[in-house]
Amino acid sequence: MESRKKNSGIGISLSNEEALVLFAWVTRFNEDENTFQDQAEERVLFDLESILEKKISETFSDSYSVVLQKAREKIRD
Repeated sequence: MESRKKNSGIGISLSNEEALVLFAWVTRFNEDENTFQDQAEERVLFDLESILEKKISETFSDSYSVVLQKAREKIRD
């Protein structure tokens, strides 16, 4: 019997603060080319960075660093 699975993808829901913090980390991580074991990993994280950047208007704001700091403070334990 052959199993067929549709590639329907997955969805992830993030608060705006979580998205900001994740974007900041992915951006920093993507800057270091030596952290990837395979080019596919780099591609996925680059695509994630691009998706987040399009969804978060604060990334283009002059006050981005302040907004990011507030998001980190809100999420931090």
